[in-house]
Amino acid sequence: MTRPYTLILALLVLGLVACGDAPEPASSDARDSAPAPQTSTPDAEPQPVATKAAEDLISADSLMAHIRTLASDEFGGRAPMSEGEALTLDYLETQFRQAGLEPMFGDSYRQSVSLVSIEADPETVLTVSGGESEVPQVYAYGPQVVYGSAQVVEETGLVDSELVWVGYGIVAPEFGWNDYAGLDMTGKTAVILVNDPGFATGNPGLFNGKAMTYYGRWTYKYEEAARQGAAGALIVHQTEPAAYGWNVVEGGWTGPQFHLAPEDGNQDRLALEGWVRFDVAEEILARAGADIGALGAQALEGNAGSRPLGVKVSAPIRNTLEFAESYNIGAVLPGSGAPEELFVYMAHWDHMGTSAHEPGTEGDFIYNGAEDNASGTAALLELGRAFAATTPRPRRTVGFLAVTAEESGLLGSMAYAADPAYPMNRTVAGLNMDRLNFIGPMTDVVVIGHGSSEMEDVLATAAAEQSRSVTPEATPEKGFYYRSDHFNFAKKGVPVLYARGGTTHRKLGAQYVTGKNAEYVAERYHSPADEVQDDWDVDAAVEDLRLFYRVGLAVAGGAFWPSWYEGNEFRAIREESLAE
Repeated sequence: MTRPYTLILALLVLGLVACGDAPEPASSDARDSAPAPQTSTPDAEPQPVATKAAEDLISADSLMAHIRTLASDEFGGRAPMSEGEALTLDYLETQFRQAGLEPMFGDSYRQSVSLVSIEADPETVLTVSGGESEVPQVYAYGPQVVYGSAQVVEETGLVDSELVWVGYGIVAPEFGWNDYAGLDMTGKTAVILVNDPGFATGNPGLFNGKAMTYYGRWTYKYEEAARQGAAGALIVHQTEPAAYGWNVVEGGWTGPQFHLAPEDGNQDRLALEGWVRFDVAEEILARAGADIGALGAQALEGNAGSRPLGVKVSAPIRNTLEFAESYNIGAVLPGSGAPEELFVYMAHWDHMGTSAHEPGTEGDFIYNGAEDNASGTAALLELGRAFAATTPRPRRTVGFLAVTAEESGLLGSMAYAADPAYPMNRTVAGLNMDRLNFIGPMTDVVVIGHGSSEMEDVLATAAAEQSRSVTPEATPEKGFYYRSDHFNFAKKGVPVLYARGGTTHRKLGAQYVTGKNAEYVAERYHSPADEVQDDWDVDAAVEDLRLFYRVGLAVAGGAFWPSWYEGNEFRAIREESLAE
């Protein structure tokens, strides 16, 4: 698709930015008081700057030095609130300082993130009463239902809350869709299908067809139910639309769960957020005199089937709470002409720590997280050095943000988005790095969430300079776009590109790449085996980072504001934000 500013982007990527004197650091007053942009059209003529020398600073040797340090046994898997966190933060801050980058958070490189571990007592049951039987039905926590709450309280849950069928539980004005229309949800519990209607039909004209939208994510469904005044929400699990089996629900959402710990104690969250097996939902609906298949078919047509079910649910939740502090860490290179406007590179520094084991037990218990995500964190440092050496400086401020607790639910980026160093309507765009490409040189670069924003046009222009094309992810129905830290920026309207690797090796082809990715998932992903590998092609990762450098330079060096594409679920949020 041809865009009116494609030529301008091409010039920027070839080394053109607006010039200016070396800036003073942006004050918080300047960041907050600058006029908000009204258009994505460039409003200043770019001027030339040489970038080759700065780009060449991104090297295989220095990248690997950072990765080997961050993924070392000494760092213990970089779990939040561990000695590994302290070592990681100290290392990153030292590297930022040595690169000549300034603190992102006033006079500090660190942003405190208050976390709480909430563990629901598993000795609980969900009880359904009313309907076509006088005998209450009890369902077991774990094998049949899983639930909890992000409310920071020792006791919560549901008592005789009426169940309401709400189809997909979606309110999407841009699609003319409202599953809650005409319903009073106060104190009630929504029963919700997973994913969205586009996935169920495959119709490209319905939502995004098979590609999941934000409305299909389980996180959205809980948020919308809370906005509607509900007390609880139960999502009906199905393996294909969820993209994972019940074992993932039972294993991942039981035990201690990390959440942010704001002063209000998350009282805006539901008293119960849960999942039910499909056969359990089928049985509950039958008790209400309804057929889940018929209701599911109606749900594809909108809210025609949404209605109270005439049965009630009770589920006590007793929590064990533990509080702790973790930290995001970030640095900035202030811009030469518009220092109040930010382009941000981001990656999560945390991984999964060290597993519990009996003293003296043999084996590897350290989740080193070399690819996930020591590689992305090291990339921040390499890009920081490159931008610090860019002469003259880009017109806009460039940020380098390493966030905590991604593995616990994107919590560090959520905390940053709630209290950003630069307001979100001054944050122009960004690029997220979560696992670099060590497979080899690619003919293309993959965009997760392809078809979202004009950042993809910037990437395509830069990729063409490496004789590469842009390729959509292979499985958009799995919703990977909503599973990494850029998502919390998108929810605030900021278009952040999530790109990595490629699908086709320049010499060994697509099948080789598919096999190497499958090998990583099967053998190293979230495993102690995710360590530095002897067969890594580090030059391929460097090539990607030089590509990412040019993407950031194009945006930070210019004056245009990348927009979400028409019809994207985050476009209205951005437009409203920029109008403030």
